[in-house]
Order: sequence, then structure tokens, then C-alpha cells
Amino acid sequence: MPPALPIVKLVGAACVLALGILLAEGDLLRPVLGGLAAAFLAGWAARDLIAPVRLAVDADGITVPAGWLGRRHLPWTTVETIRVNRRPGRGLAGPALEIDTDDSLHLLSRLDLNAEPAEVADALLAAQPPGTAPPDTAPPDTPSPPDTAPPDTA
Repeated sequence: MPPALPIVKLVGAACVLALGILLAEGDLLRPVLGGLAAAFLAGWAARDLIAPVRLAVDADGITVPAGWLGRRHLPWTTVETIRVNRRPGRGLAGPALEIDTDDSLHLLSRLDLNAEPAEVADALLAAQPPGTAPPDTAPPDTPSPPDTAPPDTA
């Protein structure tokens, strides 16, 4: 993640709090809402400063974020797909790294990775030990088998 992003979040928190106080006009609700929004932004910035590494890889598998500060280790045998998702309309500003496992899907943006998702996908695929891909997964360039059903004569 770019080092300036947590600072931008902290400045945004200060601005939201200041707006809540300045626009209060004797109303207690506006400063309270500004304070809650500022606390959320400050917590988000603190998370980025405390746990900046979002993805790690080793011989046993991939470690991905789980929640705000947690981590989850995915063994290579559970990783079904590693690819770059470029479909628009999902609230993502650009391409995202998609890691699909038996029971979960992990999407990481360029800001999460501090690198281009395509480069990270290539590095993950290169780090994956041979023989750990699921047996039912065909390589991307493998054509599907032809349909061998007899033609319908009705």
C-alpha cells in the first residue's frame, strides 16, 4: 500500500471531525456523527500502519488477510485458482487478484498489494509447488473435450 494512504485517511478523519464540530450549531448529533466517522477512519489508518503486509507466500501456502487485523493461511492444496479479475461493476476501481479456495474467495486490489495484481499473480503461480493444483483443474489453454453424445434424431 502506498505510504501516503494512511496519512490521507488520518487527515480525512480530522476534517470530518472538524466539519462535525463547525456545523453543529448547538446540535449534539452532528459532532457525535463526525466523531464516529473520524474514529472509523482513524482505525482504518491504524490498521494500515500496524499490519501493512496484506499477502505472504511460503512453501506451505499463501497467507491472506482475514478481518481487520487477522491472517488466514491457505495451504497450496486448497488453492483452486489464482487469477486477475478484470470484470467491471463490482465496486473495484481496477484489476484485482482473485485467490479461490475450497471454501472462500479472496480479492486483493493494487492498493492492498502495493503492486500490480498481474505481477503478484505471476509470482504466486511461480511459487506454487508442482503437483499441488487440484486434479480437476485444466490448464487455461486446454480445450474442453468434444461432446460425444449421439445426435438427437427426434
